[in-house]
Amino acid sequence: MVKNSFISIIPQEEKEENKGSVEFQVFSFTNKIRRLTSHLELHKKDFLSQRGLRKILGKRQRLLTYLSKKNGVRYKKLIGQLDIREPKTR
Repeated sequence: MVKNSFISIIPQEEKEENKGSVEFQVFSFTNKIRRLTSHLELHKKDFLSQRGLRKILGKRQRLLTYLSKKNGVRYKKLIGQLDIREPKTR
C-alpha cells in the first residue's frame, strides 16, 4: 500500500486556515476512502475496515449533500477537483 500516492489539491496555507471547512473535510474523507479501498483490495475479509469505509462514505455523502444545498458552485468545483461521481438522487 502506497500512502504518498494521494496528492493534495489544497495549498498548505489553506490547510492551516480552513481545517473545519466542508471542502477540507470532504477532501480528507476522500483520501481515507481511497486508502481503505486499496487496503481492502488486498484484505478482502477485513470486515471491520469495510464497516469503517461505509461509515466514512456516509459522512462524506452527508457533507456533499449539505454543500450542494448551500452552494452549488462550490459543490460542482469540489466534485470536479476530487474526481468523484455525483450521488444518485432518489
